[in-house]
Amino acid sequence: MTALLQPTPDGFLRDGEPHVVVSGAIHYFRVHPQQWRDRLRRLVAMGCNTVETYVAWNVHQPARDVTTFEGFADLGRFLDIAAEEGLDAIVRPGPYICAEWENGGFPGWILADRNLRLRNRNAPYLELVDAWFDQLIPVIAHRQAARGGNVMMVQVENEYGSFGDDTVYLAHLRDGLIARGIEELLVTSDGPARMWLTGGAVDGALATVNFGSRALEVLAMAEEELPAQPQMCMEFWNGWFDHWGEGHHERTGGDAAGELADMLDHGMSVNFYMAHGGTNFGLQAGANHFGFLQPTTTSYDYDAPIAENGALTEKFRAFREVIAEHRELPPLEEHLEQLELVAQPATLPAGDVRVEKLASLRGTERFTRAAEVHPTPPAFEDIGLERGLLRFSREIEIAAVEREGRPEISPLKLYDLHDRAWVYVDGVYLGATGVVGNQESEIDPATIELTPFLGRLLPDGGRRTVRVEILVENLGRVNFGPKLGERKGILGGVWQTIRFLNGWEADSWPLEEMGAELAALLEAAPSLTAGPHSTLTAGADAAGADAAGADAAADGAAAPDTDAPDAAAHDADALPVLVGASFEADSPADTFLDVSGAGHGVAYVNGFCVGRYWNIGPQLTLYVPAPLVREGRNEVLLLDLEKQPTQLALAAEHRFGRTDD
Repeated sequence: MTALLQPTPDGFLRDGEPHVVVSGAIHYFRVHPQQWRDRLRRLVAMGCNTVETYVAWNVHQPARDVTTFEGFADLGRFLDIAAEEGLDAIVRPGPYICAEWENGGFPGWILADRNLRLRNRNAPYLELVDAWFDQLIPVIAHRQAARGGNVMMVQVENEYGSFGDDTVYLAHLRDGLIARGIEELLVTSDGPARMWLTGGAVDGALATVNFGSRALEVLAMAEEELPAQPQMCMEFWNGWFDHWGEGHHERTGGDAAGELADMLDHGMSVNFYMAHGGTNFGLQAGANHFGFLQPTTTSYDYDAPIAENGALTEKFRAFREVIAEHRELPPLEEHLEQLELVAQPATLPAGDVRVEKLASLRGTERFTRAAEVHPTPPAFEDIGLERGLLRFSREIEIAAVEREGRPEISPLKLYDLHDRAWVYVDGVYLGATGVVGNQESEIDPATIELTPFLGRLLPDGGRRTVRVEILVENLGRVNFGPKLGERKGILGGVWQTIRFLNGWEADSWPLEEMGAELAALLEAAPSLTAGPHSTLTAGADAAGADAAGADAAADGAAAPDTDAPDAAAHDADALPVLVGASFEADSPADTFLDVSGAGHGVAYVNGFCVGRYWNIGPQLTLYVPAPLVREGRNEVLLLDLEKQPTQLALAAEHRFGRTDD
């Protein structure tokens, strides 16, 4: 059967008529399903005739024996709504997608095989991909234009020229798509130069390019390297994403619109990456690694023309003006009225979020329960933990040793730590170590000093046995480049003085699934009592000083000398803390949870994990979509690893910056 979209030397023909693809990327898994239609209509309002989406394998198969196409994973429904709104569809099923998404879309569980190598022809990997495609591709094939649907383009792999040159692997994927019923146009996408295209292109698939600037130069290159075919920018990077600890990225609409005009004026098809970025709900943001780990923020707003909450930006208007020169569009206000849209979606009023209870997680069953003992600290992947925290626990002996006239305790060294760890010894919080946002630093081994706590751990000197507990956090598996397939945990082991420590209890904390459990623990736990150094108590909105001991000990820094009792240090011993709060809403509407008074952790609204927060910025607020908000009382829960929060609030829009010291 003939594909709807046909490439010719003079451009695309759609159903026999000349056609320029004007597409926008919206990832269904980054948008609440009840908002899919709204966001797709906003794409129509911008002037697009097509929507593009990746398919995130790990969203659909969160565990080896679990496959879902429901809720956030209902790809078929997303494509059906797009068809109802008059949009063609480009689907990019991977299996690798990058997308600043955890592990580039690969499930963490496939990394349990330590010998598995991703993105090449090796048989164990291809067996996993083929089994997944057996379930996925029929969902896409059923919705092809040739079968009455709207899918008119399907991508083979993704930017493979930035990773490898295994043409046998690419051919296997191409042939697998065809064998499973894909009849529409196959494409590849790669960077804007020969070195990328030679690795990522494959016979039988139209090659496209990805870029964000110098459109005319790229077009000239493409016409030389990819002659006698339609030219298309599969990813027009009109904005950018943020890493924790760096500045917030912005790009003016005028600058980006100029590049768009150059493309459309020369007949080049385009896909906006992103048209609407959305949100990395839960802990599904990925990370980059260019010499050091750079975890991506919860917000994936991307400075896109359609903002994270659906607001139509100055960039949206600039793009629409350019598109209107090539497609007939009604005036914007008239168009919005036709589509039953408002340019600025309603938000709840800004205001305080009342903190009602604060409790230490340390004394709860979650922290104290026994767990299976492993010879060495297992990786997340070894025990089936996709994301969250992994708690290690065992007893060790510590001793005070004279060195240069001063007593010292040998430090603990965490080899090959991925990514960040919090250490507690006999109830004393020693601080955090490992990755800190976007900082380039040497962290192998990540060292936890015990000597600053000698006065509390060994007040009389000598030696004794203590209980060590280590919480390790996955900050996001690498999604791009040679570090793809990164495993998480303390991969090298825990070293003390002259040897590795073996025999660790390991307890999984899948935080995205723990909203109800943590709420129950908070309800059952006693509130932290008020004191001269307490930051919050039950029913209080804010109080007093931060947990100074925690701040000083964090990130491996030396803590205050604890030979003398210090109430602030004892406050730090309560970490991590659970914070219960609430706000009232007259009716469901979008809001932004302001966590700038908190430290580092995860937030839940009405039991849903809205994402990670971190006071190193740049993101100081978390987007809470209207479908998560109830009329009346709404419950907020924070698990904070580094600080007893001073306050919470609702904001009318995103706040960017940093609040740490």
